[in-house]
Amino acid sequence: MHSKLSTMFQSLQVRNYRLFASGQLIKLIGVWMMFIAQDWLVLELSDNSATALGVVTALQFTPVLLLTLLSGRLADRYDKRMLLFVANAFWTVLALAMALLVITGLVQLWHVFAFAALLGVANAVETPVRQAFVSELVGTPLLPNALSLNAAVFNSARIVGPAVAGLAIAAFDVGPVFLVTALSSIAPLVTVIRMRPAELHREALPPRDERASAKVVDGLRYVWRRPDLLLPMAVMSVIGMSLFNFQLTLAALAKTVFKTGAASFGLFSTALAVGALVGALAGTGRRSRPSVWLVLGAGVGCASFGTLVGLAPAYWMVVTLLLPTGFFMVFFAQAANQRVQLGTDAAFRGRVMALWVLVFLGTNPVGAPLIGWVAETYGAGASIWIGGLISLATILIALTWQLRRSGARLRFRILPMPRFYVTSADC
Repeated sequence: MHSKLSTMFQSLQVRNYRLFASGQLIKLIGVWMMFIAQDWLVLELSDNSATALGVVTALQFTPVLLLTLLSGRLADRYDKRMLLFVANAFWTVLALAMALLVITGLVQLWHVFAFAALLGVANAVETPVRQAFVSELVGTPLLPNALSLNAAVFNSARIVGPAVAGLAIAAFDVGPVFLVTALSSIAPLVTVIRMRPAELHREALPPRDERASAKVVDGLRYVWRRPDLLLPMAVMSVIGMSLFNFQLTLAALAKTVFKTGAASFGLFSTALAVGALVGALAGTGRRSRPSVWLVLGAGVGCASFGTLVGLAPAYWMVVTLLLPTGFFMVFFAQAANQRVQLGTDAAFRGRVMALWVLVFLGTNPVGAPLIGWVAETYGAGASIWIGGLISLATILIALTWQLRRSGARLRFRILPMPRFYVTSADC
């Protein structure tokens, strides 16, 4: 048991990664508290408008769509550690300003829209840099484990954050929640400063003059020539746009369909995150690049359970189904992420991961307003199961394409029922 645990968390033995993960955990707990508070605030300011939630989500992710590829170029040209510090410092200033507006009672809906857009700018810079920085923290041998632990950190925060936020909103209103978010965002600044640059794994990087000539278009050409990278990115772009809008759809489902209060509102996100945490930990033992079949199989599970969540008629059924949905959602996303990262040359990793972030998060501005309109017109449940069916169809098309390209065949075999015999020794 001890050996399994040490293997599961072996990346934490690296000091720089340990600092990185702890800073991210503290910040992300505050971020998830802020997401719950922000959604609740938008619903209050907009008279429970799912469309307004969709607009906020779109504004939050539009900068990702516009700026992420440029951020990937920055990640391949400059010190990722210092880029992370600048992006997180910008986030801290934004969070403090928003907290003051909410606490003083001056906040209006357009303030939330502006905050979401500026927050998206910080994320557009920070996310691809952070994704590419992990390989410098631990090196290639520990990269699969570190990526899985990153997902575990993210989903641990997603468990704690919404649960605490729901209780805090019920007890103190949304203002203190935004203040906690602002204070928690200081943690990554401290941990980045405390890292030891000499212990970073940068030996695989090209010379500085080659990095200075890095172009966005070269990264796009690199991925286009690599079908093994292109397939998971194409699948993720559709799923990210149609199904991975749970921040929007679960908020609408909880408040407009099941009429829950703030304390119960966070339970949906918490249930999804519990399953996601298990899915993240399930991938920590991986030591090699995941196969395309593992990625597509996990995608089928994610889309299938996501569809069932939208069709569930009872509150307890939604909570129950969100557990396997969260598991397959993260298991799929993490396997696809690892397949992309472990198949990419170090010289292109920043730009490739920027493209990954673009298809993972940047599709939200396209999908969120449409999903919000569907939720408001046909119901929050419909916005989920329709997205699930679109995702499932996409994965099946990708599976068919991969089978034809590789010449492989799917075989289904019915296993015989086991037979039991009673002997005199059993009696």
